[in-house]
Amino acid sequence: MRWPALIPQLLLLKFARDVRRLNRGDYSSLLAAYSDNFVLHFNEGEHRWSGDWEGRAGMERFLQNFTAARIQGEIRMIAISGPPWALTLWVRFDDRADAPDGTRIYENRTVLVLRTWWGKIVEQDDFYADTQRISALEHKLTELNIHPVA
Repeated sequence: MRWPALIPQLLLLKFARDVRRLNRGDYSSLLAAYSDNFVLHFNEGEHRWSGDWEGRAGMERFLQNFTAARIQGEIRMIAISGPPWALTLWVRFDDRADAPDGTRIYENRTVLVLRTWWGKIVEQDDFYADTQRISALEHKLTELNIHPVA
């Protein structure tokens, strides 16, 4: 197998490990993959994740809200294009959340488009199969008294 063919598999192993940690509430290894001048473009709406999240500090706050909401995720696949120093990644990411009593309150499918520069993620766009589910989750979280991280 040629070296370029290994890159998607290595990235899948790395990010799958990072997401397992994220699911346990530890986002540190995932956060380390983002550059200081990073920007996440998230769909607009009436929810705590709406809009652009800038810089590593912005991404940390986004991930704090993600873990506080008890969202669990799983990477289904990764595809890449571009040279190693400026990769574009397409990541199929499925996520879900359960209430403290175990009731499923959220489930969605996502494609994340990430742009990298010399090994760090500099831009990310998230595309959800159903954006209304995110607003519905926000209402459930409010009912459960789970407030956004300031």
